[in-house]
Amino acid sequence: MSAQKSASRTKPVSAIGAFVGFVGFSALAGLLVTIGVTPAIAVAGVTTTSTIGVFESLPEYIEIGDLPQRNEIYAYSNGQPVKLATVYDQNREELQYDQISDQLKNAAIDGEDKRFWDHGGVDMTSLVRAGVGSIAGGLGESGGGSTLTMQLVRNIKMQQALEQPTEEARQKAYNDAVEQTIPRKLEEMKLAIGLAKKYSHKEILTGYLNIAYFGDQTYGVQAAAQHYFNKSATDLTPAEAASILAIVQSPNTRNLAKEENYAANKARRDVILKSMYAQKHLSKEEFDQAIASDPKDYVHLTEPSQGCQSAAGNGAQFFCDYAVKVVKQMSQLGGTQKERDQAWRNGGYTIQTTLDINLNGQQKDLLNKYDPNTESRLQLGSALNSVEATTGRILTMAQNKDYDQSLQSPPTATSINYSVDKEYGGSIGFQVGSTYKVFTLLDWLKAGHGLNETVNGTPHNTSRWTQCGSTITSPWAPKNDSAGERGQFTVARATALSVNAAFASMAAKLDLCDIRQTAMDLGVHSADEKTELNAYPSSILGTNNIAPLTMASAYATIANNGTYCAPIAIDQVTDATGKQLGGQPQQCKQVLDPSVAATAAFAMRGTIQSGTAVGAQTPDGTQLFAKTGTTDNAEQIWLVGASSKVATAYWQGNTDGAKTSLRKYSSGAGYGTYATQRAHVWQQAMIPINQLHPADPFPTPSQTALRGNSVAVPDVSGKTADEARATLAGAGFTYVDGGTQPGGGTPGTVSSTSPAAGSLLSTGSSVTVFTTDGSQTTVPQITGKNVSDARSALQGAGITNVALAGDFAKGDGGNQCTVAAVDPGEGTAVGKDTTVTVQLFGDKDGKAPKDCK
Repeated sequence: MSAQKSASRTKPVSAIGAFVGFVGFSALAGLLVTIGVTPAIAVAGVTTTSTIGVFESLPEYIEIGDLPQRNEIYAYSNGQPVKLATVYDQNREELQYDQISDQLKNAAIDGEDKRFWDHGGVDMTSLVRAGVGSIAGGLGESGGGSTLTMQLVRNIKMQQALEQPTEEARQKAYNDAVEQTIPRKLEEMKLAIGLAKKYSHKEILTGYLNIAYFGDQTYGVQAAAQHYFNKSATDLTPAEAASILAIVQSPNTRNLAKEENYAANKARRDVILKSMYAQKHLSKEEFDQAIASDPKDYVHLTEPSQGCQSAAGNGAQFFCDYAVKVVKQMSQLGGTQKERDQAWRNGGYTIQTTLDINLNGQQKDLLNKYDPNTESRLQLGSALNSVEATTGRILTMAQNKDYDQSLQSPPTATSINYSVDKEYGGSIGFQVGSTYKVFTLLDWLKAGHGLNETVNGTPHNTSRWTQCGSTITSPWAPKNDSAGERGQFTVARATALSVNAAFASMAAKLDLCDIRQTAMDLGVHSADEKTELNAYPSSILGTNNIAPLTMASAYATIANNGTYCAPIAIDQVTDATGKQLGGQPQQCKQVLDPSVAATAAFAMRGTIQSGTAVGAQTPDGTQLFAKTGTTDNAEQIWLVGASSKVATAYWQGNTDGAKTSLRKYSSGAGYGTYATQRAHVWQQAMIPINQLHPADPFPTPSQTALRGNSVAVPDVSGKTADEARATLAGAGFTYVDGGTQPGGGTPGTVSSTSPAAGSLLSTGSSVTVFTTDGSQTTVPQITGKNVSDARSALQGAGITNVALAGDFAKGDGGNQCTVAAVDPGEGTAVGKDTTVTVQLFGDKDGKAPKDCK
């Protein structure tokens, strides 16, 4: 329903109706005389005894109370508070008595209630005059002798109506409040008398000027002055003051928002100006100047910037919307949600948020360039979120789509905030891909394993897993993202290269529920806040739908030496009286051993240095760590990382559930496809952050942390299979027969192992042992030997097929007939039946010397 309705114009009534009106008002006047409310004034023909009981049964008091005002939202620019948005249910800014211009006070009193300072809420003279006037035209435009105090009562009741919980209740209460009947007038007067007993005349006048509706969704004289004249209510001219007060009796037909209303406003304005002059509140010169003025000369309509849609700053609207939702849940506004909602509607709060409006704008520009919202080949969404690691303060919340709360947003805009949980922005989050591997890495380190430990990175099937303390059977054979990625990897290298099979090997040595709990300890949860995080084998590769802000906060924990700080958006809440109520409390908790956090950061620095995030390093040399994430079809792309001060999450993806690969499309802004540009975009986001938040180097992990509780694989080469089995068992490893391979040495002895000797493994790991068939040998060192010695050495190595080359190498006169070269070369593994060709030195010209044998 509309917040206010136009007051009824005077309408003709029948003679009978007029007579009833006269008798009614006379009865009211007589009643007030009888009960001693006003000085005894004789009114002929009044009978009051039958109505005294009714009057005394009515409520006597009504509170002026707190009026709905504007809430002001602030961000930071260059470290200083700057207004972000104005949010309100009603466009109102309350003023104190001394802040309201005398012109307005005089216009209100002279135009509406000349004896305001003398009566006790009800003016008998006006009441009787209204009764007489009703013979000619009913209750009249002003409601029949209504004083400012009575009008304040009516406005309070209208305001109370607007605060009812349902539309039906609001409509009924509003109709009751504005109903112009004798019983309603009787109640209004009783309450006005109560107001006059409780409040001073100054308080009543201030309350009236702050609560009155001035049309075009504008409440109170300050909002009206700002809206219609673009100035404060402290500085109004007589004409402006009278024009504002001219609106109150008919706000829909006399407001100054439309030029078609100017004539009606001016007519009432001039009546008020004449009253002000008659009451000697204007000089002749002031009066003549005001009467001669035209509204079009002084009206400067200024549209109020209401809501987060009008938030200042490039792309700050989504954060504004999030901050409003957060602050409405804060205990500073009340003990129950109902109380908090009412307090926010009443308004008057100043909210200082954590947003850095400049950094946010820079990130919005990046997204506009590299992830344009005009992309038509797929439903492309993207977001950048930066969080202060040591506090949890949200510094940025940018996304490529524009903010639009309409029912049908254009393709370039949305009402959904991709950065946050469904409760706060409508998004259910996105699969995070390999950025979730960090939680397996952390649990690996928590379990005592090290970064230098070797794991199997060749795609393989694993059936047995530990889940919440129980062994389960769940065959799973993940593929690696890069074709041909096989072999043994240290955990550090597997992290840098994001090797899926290697992380499957790691998870097989852990409890899947412990990995999930590690994620939860770092604040990770599903974006719909109802779905439990998955704890099955493939979930270690990031199958959960999680919000970017959540991932940024989780990685901030690692940057903050293992202390998790829940994200906060509100630094300070100040109420309408100027009292600071505090902001969101910092909720920080140590959830990781600092050495575990430092070791994980060290591993992920490798991702930037020589892994999947090459190109993310900023030119300033700040130490950074990061982890990339790519879903199976590359429909969701991530890069999350941090300095020691700020963590930033960058997400791109399909917003409609499609599987369109971001490796196939490009914005044309450079750096390849949407998928391959992520390192550059993240780097560009971090450059200004590093300037504003200079970071320290990360702690260096200890050698113990790097090695963990792993054991080096012993060297069993040359041993028999049984000897190797015993040696490996003694070191805590499981012997796996890799079979016989072509090789040298004694047949049946160990030729090699996988992992190789010296590799670090956790106890219980399997070591594959390969034995030799003895079919191969190694070409021995024979260079410089004479023919006889060379032949003996080759035969000693099992090589019986020896040939001399027909040509000679040029000699120096002293090395004739000695070996110059051998093919295959020395140290080469060859079959024992391989022919080895030996070249000898000749004379200085390379000719055959004499007597070579």
